[in-house]
Amino acid sequence: MQSAPTLRESLQPRLPLADPEAARARLAEIAPALPPGFLTPPCRDLLLGLADHSPFLWRACLRAPERLVALLEQPPDAASREIIARQRAVGAACGVNPDLAEVGKRLRANREAHALLVALADLGGGWDVAAVTRALSGFADASVSAATEALLRQGLATGRFRAPDPDAPQAGSGLIVLGLGKLGGGELNYSSDIDLVIFYENEAAAAATGGDPKPFFVKLAQGLVKLLSDRTAEGYVHRIDYRLRPDPGSTAVALSTGFAFDYYQTLGQNWERAAFIKARPIAGDIPAGAAFLAELAPFIWRRHFDFPAIAEIHALKRQIHMVRGHDTIAVAGHDIKIGRGGIREIEFFVQTQQLVFGGRKPSLRGRGTVAMLGGLAAAGWIDGRARDELTEAYGFLRTLEHRIQMVRDEQTQRLPTGTEALTGLALFAGFPDLAAFETALLHHAGRVQAHYALLFEAETVADDILVFGESEPEPATLERLGAFGFRNPPRAWETVQGWHLGRRPALRTGRAREILAEMLPALLQALGGTADPDEALLALDRAFARMPAVAELLAILRSHERLRLLFADILGTAPRLADTVGLSPHVLDTVLDADFVSPPLDPAAAEAQYRMLVGQPASHEEVLDRCRDATRQMAFVTGARLLSGILTPRQAGEAYTAIAEATVALSLEAEERRFAQDHGAVPKGRCCVLALGRLGSRQLSAASDLDLVFLYDFDPEDRISDGRRSLDAVVAYNRLAQRLFAALTTATRRGRLYAVDLRLRPYGSHSPPAVQLSGFTAYHRDGAEPWEHMALARARVVAGDATLGAAVTAEIAAILSQQREPAKVCAEAGAMRALVARERGHAGPYDLKLAPGALFDLDFLAQAIVLSHAHDWPDCIGLGAEALFRWAAGRGLLPDEAAESLAETYRFLDAVYQWQRLVMVDPTTEPSETAARQIAKAVGLPDARSLAADLCRHRRRSQALLARIRRTVA
Repeated sequence: MQSAPTLRESLQPRLPLADPEAARARLAEIAPALPPGFLTPPCRDLLLGLADHSPFLWRACLRAPERLVALLEQPPDAASREIIARQRAVGAACGVNPDLAEVGKRLRANREAHALLVALADLGGGWDVAAVTRALSGFADASVSAATEALLRQGLATGRFRAPDPDAPQAGSGLIVLGLGKLGGGELNYSSDIDLVIFYENEAAAAATGGDPKPFFVKLAQGLVKLLSDRTAEGYVHRIDYRLRPDPGSTAVALSTGFAFDYYQTLGQNWERAAFIKARPIAGDIPAGAAFLAELAPFIWRRHFDFPAIAEIHALKRQIHMVRGHDTIAVAGHDIKIGRGGIREIEFFVQTQQLVFGGRKPSLRGRGTVAMLGGLAAAGWIDGRARDELTEAYGFLRTLEHRIQMVRDEQTQRLPTGTEALTGLALFAGFPDLAAFETALLHHAGRVQAHYALLFEAETVADDILVFGESEPEPATLERLGAFGFRNPPRAWETVQGWHLGRRPALRTGRAREILAEMLPALLQALGGTADPDEALLALDRAFARMPAVAELLAILRSHERLRLLFADILGTAPRLADTVGLSPHVLDTVLDADFVSPPLDPAAAEAQYRMLVGQPASHEEVLDRCRDATRQMAFVTGARLLSGILTPRQAGEAYTAIAEATVALSLEAEERRFAQDHGAVPKGRCCVLALGRLGSRQLSAASDLDLVFLYDFDPEDRISDGRRSLDAVVAYNRLAQRLFAALTTATRRGRLYAVDLRLRPYGSHSPPAVQLSGFTAYHRDGAEPWEHMALARARVVAGDATLGAAVTAEIAAILSQQREPAKVCAEAGAMRALVARERGHAGPYDLKLAPGALFDLDFLAQAIVLSHAHDWPDCIGLGAEALFRWAAGRGLLPDEAAESLAETYRFLDAVYQWQRLVMVDPTTEPSETAARQIAKAVGLPDARSLAADLCRHRRRSQALLARIRRTVA
């Protein structure tokens, strides 16, 4: 029998290069470690492609060239089976009382090897997408089984668990670990998380644990997360998502099968039925898992044709917040999973019809998407064209999904926004250029959208059963409100009836009442698709109470379903954005712009957009109004993009910063022109605005104020302005500064721009609002406190005269670069932090600015590092805290592990900080359940409890690291 060819022998890569010279240079670095004759032309092409397109895969190659060689010199199927077998054996191979740290290390090592193998086989043309997803799913099965085995063996060793067979502790344990989603369907993607649900059969589990089994299995579920999801220097194994269990917001991560049956039979939703189509026992007591699913089958598969499931599953898709902003098929920034024409639409197309027809047709109960497209066609529910086009599109999109994720091993399905990055991805996906890639993507996505629309989007809202004029609600109306998603239909009915009865003055006009009556069913359906429909409805009612008129807003919402969905989301999750819409309904129009999903990330582009919005006002009052309109609109779009997942928290901070910079720059120009009309200009006079705090570090949030210092300089020999009402230069610049700050802070009929804090200028509130450069220099060289020098570490000129700005920047660099004793800097910083703690305290564990171990402490550390070491290494000036910690590690100033931990904590806390200020009225207090869920989801956590735990863990870790650093420096 002829042996299968090795992967190297069968390579057929198609990977055009974006930067051939750089790729060849990288390959030259590893070539000496490869055997003679190894680099055949196809092998060379494959490795050049990895070097050019995937930092993640190239690092894996560099880390172990001998592993690369070994993988390529085997048949890929055999190599995959060997690694999967090795992974599955880890739990037992580590002994009767396994060292979990060693278990995790082995699991992570196998994961990197398998990830590299899968990429080589996929990119080298050895596997199609079905083979890729099958191998990834098999490896994940093995990972979960090995981790489960290790944790059960640890339980055996400590006496907390007794197995019927100690050599096979999972068998007969009563523990059921189900894989759902793509893992359950054997369709896992390259960097996917894995959806798990953990149950236990009470009788067998109680016998194994000697009592109530819940604490043991809950701890085991938590242990699985630690073993598989925690990221270390060796990477991670799999991210685990437990949110598909019953009522995830209020239940433990491991539940009894008895509780599960009661829940699904009484409270189970159609989306849960859809989720369990792919459920499969992957670890624990496999026969018990299979029996559980067999007993649950009547819940999943209804005996009649279940056509109402179509509307409910479509509503589920509309509840997925990330889909906002993707109603139009695009290329740049498009999400190929949840956007229009994406993977999710194909899956919903299949799963919905499985739910409708699978109860009567057991042949339609399979887990595989492509196989079930064939089954639906064979059963006559779809035609051959739909089957073929969706199958082809599914293969295209899943392959593209893998290419996106292979670049940096990130769980994302979003296409890049920049042309260069998009072109690189197109080449990585095997296309000759970006145009060919765009044509293929739009072709497949258009087909998917068309088939999806035929199934779902002909549905209309049944508004004839929504009656709000009676003294008591009709049962049919309450039933419809419940179907929309409202948990308390009577209260929702009472709220809407109040609108009809004119309890809100804004709704008393004939036009407002006419539009409301016409669009009310669609509006309620949109509210029902939010995370908390009842709270969203109450938020809308409060908005109506504050607004003098609502006809304009209702007309906009009536015309655009996409805006209704976004507005509903905003009402439920982002009160600041909801207030903005209430004040200026037309900000919603910006979401319809084509560039909503492709935001400009360059500050210069943001300034250009700002100036375009302001235009050429005819009067100073119009300048103030247009600036407020422009700032409000651009800030709203930034918040909506963050809410939609288009911007990351860091990008949102940079976007808010760019808006503020443009606002300050244009306001200064306007005030200088107005001032010159009255007082003329100071000969050779110059002024600029220095930003500090989060504006200086480009980290503004939706609720940030601006820390500013107004600086000026002039010729002392010619200090009188040349206007008709001339002024001394000092008086002139102080008045100009007052005018600027008034323009930024004064509330007009269009609101105000920003709160401005001037206390970081020399001598603080005891000094005039404007500071001469010479005074600024003298103060910081002779009289400033150390903390004031630390504040300069985030200082940056954002507006005004460029030559003065350059002089100020140079002076700040000179101040920061003074030679200082690190121990003294550390002591002074510690004393200042203690003073802040005594005088200001903190609002609690969610005060991510002032709580111990939070952002204030980490920023203080970063600023102290700059003060201590800028004399020797001036390149540290201007770095953000996260980058600075890694910079310090590179200079030997911090241990690598400590620096990475500090950077990770800073990134996490700053992300939560951004989200707090978007979705909470008071971001320092404990968030509501809805806000906590929203924040947790945004930062990749399953629930509010996990968010609270992660915040506590990060702050405790940073406190410990800071204490260790202080001891080292002292």
